[in-house]
Amino acid sequence: MTKKEIAKRYILFIISLFFSALGVAFTKHGELGVSPISSVANVMSYKFTAVSIGNWLIIWNCVLILGQIIILRRKFQPIQLLQVPLSFLFGWFTDFGLWLVSFIPAEIYAVRLLMVVIGVVVLGFGISLAVVANVVMNAGEAFVKAVADTAHKSFGNTKIAFDVSCVTLSIIMSLIFFNFKIVGTREGTIIAAFGTGLVVKWFTKRLKTPVENLLI
Repeated sequence: MTKKEIAKRYILFIISLFFSALGVAFTKHGELGVSPISSVANVMSYKFTAVSIGNWLIIWNCVLILGQIIILRRKFQPIQLLQVPLSFLFGWFTDFGLWLVSFIPAEIYAVRLLMVVIGVVVLGFGISLAVVANVVMNAGEAFVKAVADTAHKSFGNTKIAFDVSCVTLSIIMSLIFFNFKIVGTREGTIIAAFGTGLVVKWFTKRLKTPVENLLI
């Protein structure tokens, strides 16, 4: 792989981060819950409003990167530290995306539900671009891979367990923070959990060959 192609792939990955973050922004604007991996940061943003959800996502991703280092130890590859600046980009893109969609009125439930659906599609598109770019993994998926490789389990089953754990943790945090009320984790989280993977598969199947040709 030439340096030019590597540069193109990283540029594509940064573009994928923007669309993924925009997808999170759409679902967040709908106020019906966000994707499982973002649910913990979402609850924290409701409790500690002085810190934006973008900054909470940065903190959460850094926690996951630290988790990778602890789990993998000497097997942790230094190149994966690129996840840190990329996590900052993702957080900043999310806050910028929230500003972009803030002008959309979302008082009616049907519109809020539409925001979630649009968010899932945009998020899935962003993730599919990251799959095609095939460079550094995002912090969440890299953490899942670290756990799966260390425990000798399949990535798919570990991803499901991780998503369930994130949602469970966000619900527990919500019950503690908001007097036994569930805040920030709703039907939108379920839609994102089941819908994102399907959207990623649909886009990846159609984008992989033409985008690969552009990269090469």
